[in-house]
Amino acid sequence: MILFLLVFFSLYGGLHLYTFLKLKNTFTLTQATLIPLALFMLLMTFAPLIIRISERGGLEFFAQGLSWICYLWMAVIFLFFSFSVFSDICLNCYFRHQCIFKFIAKNTTITLQELLLSTSIIGRISFFISLFLSVSLTIYGYVDALNIRLERIEIKTDRIGRSLRIVQISDVHLGLIVREGRLKRILEKVREANPDMVVSTGDLVDGQIDRLEGLAELLKEVNPPYGKYAITGNHEFYAGLKQALAFTEKAGFTILRGEAVYLPELKLTIAGVDDPAGRRYGLTIEIPEERLLKNLSGEGFVLLLKHRPIVESSSKGLFDLQLSGHTHKGQIFPFTILTSLYYKKDSGFLKDMNGVYLYVSRGAGTWGPPVRVFAPPEITVIDIVKK
Repeated sequence: MILFLLVFFSLYGGLHLYTFLKLKNTFTLTQATLIPLALFMLLMTFAPLIIRISERGGLEFFAQGLSWICYLWMAVIFLFFSFSVFSDICLNCYFRHQCIFKFIAKNTTITLQELLLSTSIIGRISFFISLFLSVSLTIYGYVDALNIRLERIEIKTDRIGRSLRIVQISDVHLGLIVREGRLKRILEKVREANPDMVVSTGDLVDGQIDRLEGLAELLKEVNPPYGKYAITGNHEFYAGLKQALAFTEKAGFTILRGEAVYLPELKLTIAGVDDPAGRRYGLTIEIPEERLLKNLSGEGFVLLLKHRPIVESSSKGLFDLQLSGHTHKGQIFPFTILTSLYYKKDSGFLKDMNGVYLYVSRGAGTWGPPVRVFAPPEITVIDIVKK
């Protein structure tokens, strides 16, 4: 955790330092402006830590207010940094070519004054374009994060006892920002799908959950005929495992931690494993996935619930469908590029991977910024159809 915090604050602090220097070099700012600006940047850098400390200390109203400011700002500054760096690279290439072209065409070099004037004007235009795009995309991403899609897949098999509709929710992140309003939108989509079963593939909660009154009760109102099943994600451990499990059970879920449930009427086995994030806390139930799956009866369709979208080679042929989440598909572009490079499949349906199926949900909620840019939220409807 200490290493994660050091890396996070180094990178996030670097983002703020870049933006501060960009402002300082683009505009003529007085010391009276620079000092408050620097203090604001410093506050925003450490705001995520202040929010967690305040939340744990019971200052929920303060933590909630600061989280909205901090995380919306996080989206803006990340997008601004992305656009601005791209702009800097393009401008640098442009001015280098301009100088070379002028030297070749006129056999003279561009004057320093001419270059500085040109870079100053274009630099300011570039700054405002980057700022406009980042603010516009943050607004778009905030609205789009509320627009939950229903994604549908169908699997035909003779291994199931009867056709079954499963609804998957993932990465809801109930906490300071994702509250009753967002949860009601999610549950409305779940009911619209009319599921036989509901599964949660981790990160149902986010951070401290002492004061999430009424949210477990809303989840409990959804009662599909074949029950609800859940596994841990990394945020269940960050939130405090004991509280997270109590909340999930109160919401009516059967939690699978290195264990499986067999439903004879359906000829369906549901297996679930803990997220490896629990290892650093010594809280993960260490039952190897391969051993868990090998100990199953082998009869019927096997559904594996696993938070991270990684198919173990040792599990090949031991299950039929793995449902995962975790990635959010990057949540905010261009993070989407990074998740697609890191994971073989960061969202959607992968057919016949090592003889099995994998589906990766983009998630229904948001982590950090309540914003999604080119990675819309989803509820997944999986129809397992008996041949």
